[in-house]
Amino acid sequence: MIPGGPHNQRQMQMMMRRLGMTTEEIPGVEEVIVRTKTKDHVFIAPEVTAMTVQGVRTYQVVGTPEIRPRGTGSPTTAHPAGPSTSAPVPPAGPPDEDIQLVMDQAQVSRTEAIEALLQSDGAPAEAIMKLMTRRR
Repeated sequence: MIPGGPHNQRQMQMMMRRLGMTTEEIPGVEEVIVRTKTKDHVFIAPEVTAMTVQGVRTYQVVGTPEIRPRGTGSPTTAHPAGPSTSAPVPPAGPPDEDIQLVMDQAQVSRTEAIEALLQSDGAPAEAIMKLMTRRR
């Protein structure tokens, strides 16, 4: 609690509203995946809360992740919160959304887009720039 601040939940909510802060619990979340270059952090049935402060929305995910190497379906360090119901992780490679973006922006084939994404470590903007400058 904030020293000298509100002492009950209702006062806290009123103060947050005055500061332009709102929170919202997101019901029914089945899974959250946080991807890094080498690992997937998979949260099964986490509690997710969205907070908006002056127009900026942030998300809080509460749960214990299963940490998996990228591109595999088996966990390396599992912290199960019950039986796993997650779908198998697709094979490693650029996401379809990134491939489509590069194809559309650079006007290239799917194979060229994938190759450019792999060369640019999965960065779509860099892949597009590489393909666009190659043509000149």
